[in-house]
Amino acid sequence: MDVQTLFEALIRENTGMLMAYIRAGIRDEHAADDVYQETVLAAWKRLDDYDTQKPLGPWLRGIASKVMLAHHRKSARLACPLDEGVIAWLNDRFAAIHNLQGDTFDEKIATLRECIDALPDTYKHPVRMRYTEQKALAEVQSTLDLAAETLRKRLTRAKLRLAECLERKLGIRKASA
Repeated sequence: MDVQTLFEALIRENTGMLMAYIRAGIRDEHAADDVYQETVLAAWKRLDDYDTQKPLGPWLRGIASKVMLAHHRKSARLACPLDEGVIAWLNDRFAAIHNLQGDTFDEKIATLRECIDALPDTYKHPVRMRYTEQKALAEVQSTLDLAAETLRKRLTRAKLRLAECLERKLGIRKASA
């Protein structure tokens, strides 16, 4: 197997994790896709710098964090600035995910999906619409016919329930921002 084919296979294996990481810092779907492409291109160009004795995920996230910060510096219209502290927090969360059981990112976050499935419908539907389907708050609000404050409270309560569920199932401490 040549280097390019191996690289492409490893990127495919890490795409879910990398996109989740990027979308946590870049809300706009198209911008996140651009950051992903730039990250993969930068990783390919810097492949000689990669230490094959270490996991690929953290190395890719390191590259992605630099690309995300550059994106945020260039984009003056962003309402939610990204800084080194946010990147450090994201890296901590993804390092914890990396240490979970499972070979792939999907296997590692299966417990989160189970916890989402266990939510009451009043919480499950807004969570899925907002975070799985990436719908804007206004669209979720309109579709579910909820007041803005009601939706915010439901999402906050859902996040608390998810944190409790994950803590119970995985024995992890609640993350603090």
